[in-house]
Amino acid sequence: MALRDWIEQYGIEFKKSLGQNLLLDENINRIMSDAAALSDEDDVVEVGAGLGALTKRLHVHANRVLAVEIDRSFMPCLQDQFDTVNNITLFRGDILNHEVSKLVEEFLPEHKQLKLVSNLPYYITTPILFHFWESPLFFERMVVMVQEEVGLRMVANVGASDYGKLALAGKLHADVDIVHKVPASCFKPQPKVDSAIVRLRNRKEPLFPDVDKELITKVINVAFSMRRKTLRNSLIKSGNLDFPAEQAAQAIEDAGIDASRRPQTLELEEFAAIARELSKG
Repeated sequence: MALRDWIEQYGIEFKKSLGQNLLLDENINRIMSDAAALSDEDDVVEVGAGLGALTKRLHVHANRVLAVEIDRSFMPCLQDQFDTVNNITLFRGDILNHEVSKLVEEFLPEHKQLKLVSNLPYYITTPILFHFWESPLFFERMVVMVQEEVGLRMVANVGASDYGKLALAGKLHADVDIVHKVPASCFKPQPKVDSAIVRLRNRKEPLFPDVDKELITKVINVAFSMRRKTLRNSLIKSGNLDFPAEQAAQAIEDAGIDASRRPQTLELEEFAAIARELSKG
């Protein structure tokens, strides 16, 4: 049955507050599944299962799928399709209100390899990415559909106008690339912007093993909270770094960085260098 028929049969009404835009183009689901490089050793978490078009493809190639959907009105359609499919578990709830590790422990026990494949709700893309990055569980790969603008920010290079916290977080946690652009016409209702499929091949080993990842993230976030200011103003004078101004100034100097530079001119390695010096006390 076509997705349009499912919408009519179950009386689906899309909620703008949940950022609901259902994908009509089955070819895009194939591209997402292919980008995830699924095997029978993969257990997949899908956030925002919608009416199950992507779920239907994922479970054929993966070991198991945990399909998470926040909208109660979508559940009858999902249940009618998948309640008898032995490698799909449906879970209704807000992923941000549940610890990823607890959901996986309950519904995907004894997993070998975890992946996230999801057409993410636009309004909570970044929180969901960090929710998975900050989980104690390692997700080998994440393939997500996001607004094209967000995708471009995720792969932006130093010095670009859209280079910032999201690009640096992506580089800190993963190798990131855009797999495919998805025009707005592929969705119902049609959004005002195009989308992109982004692939994140997460790093099993930390990029900077001698520096606390959380401290690097803290330095980046404080610096970009005043992105038009120099490091002298954002990291030293603002007091937002939770280190004495003298220590912050010395860390920047010892890292070999000019404090008059602006955050968008710094590579990830330079932020890590500042964090490294800060951690020395």
